[in-house]
Amino acid sequence: MARNLWIGKPGLLREIDQAAKSWDRTAELNVTEFKSLEGRITTIAPPRTVRRLKLSWDWLEPGDAQHLSRLARRVNGPGLQGSSQPSYGPLAVLDPASVNLLGPYQAAAQSAEPGGGDNWFTVTGTLGVLPHTGDTVVGGFEETTRIGWKHGMWTGWPVAPGMRVSWLVPPDWDPALAIAQLDWKRADGTYLSTTAATGPSVTGTAPAEAAFVTPVGGPGETVIAGLAGACLTIDAAPVAHALGDGCPAMTVTAYSDAPAARLPYRNISIDLVEV
Repeated sequence: MARNLWIGKPGLLREIDQAAKSWDRTAELNVTEFKSLEGRITTIAPPRTVRRLKLSWDWLEPGDAQHLSRLARRVNGPGLQGSSQPSYGPLAVLDPASVNLLGPYQAAAQSAEPGGGDNWFTVTGTLGVLPHTGDTVVGGFEETTRIGWKHGMWTGWPVAPGMRVSWLVPPDWDPALAIAQLDWKRADGTYLSTTAATGPSVTGTAPAEAAFVTPVGGPGETVIAGLAGACLTIDAAPVAHALGDGCPAMTVTAYSDAPAARLPYRNISIDLVEV
């Protein structure tokens, strides 16, 4: 399966296999500069940055164009009528250029909450998240401890049936003892099945009905171990300590739709921002 753009409501993702004519994925830094009378510069910047995406296509296939138009205009599409997923909710965007779908601070094991509640949750056993060691946090594990990685918006990372998902646990864990697993869930968040392996990584194919995946793991021993360096990918080998690009919930902020010279193809552009 090629690495293409996937976009849509969770559970209703559509693959856009046509390459975009232009594609900008720059993070919004929001740095404000102030210059004193003496010429000194001071800056103010928020602690976290926001992702923006700007994409455009020439001669886009009619089905893909209509899908993007529905998303931009917040019109329910097939499968949404009468469901619990309103047309105005946030969108999932799986960016094929992302090396690691974990959030940037999550991949780096930087937590804004005591106990790491913003990034991890305990599945079995106990986890004691210890104070920062250098720039990252470490955890105190039991042999039976399994922890899951949290998505900031949904019950897991959005997927579509048939996707090949790979998961690499933190490289600080002993590869001979570590457990890596992928928990597949339906669109309503209910558990579907698990793909697991003993070792530092696991790869699985999203089953029918799968709309989300939650990466789970444990070092398999009683130990104090780091939480940095994990990697979640689609259709690519995971890379330890890869920068987390995230898979943020997004909304459309700008959209244009111009008929191409040969109908029914369309020239489409769409801007999205992390919400």
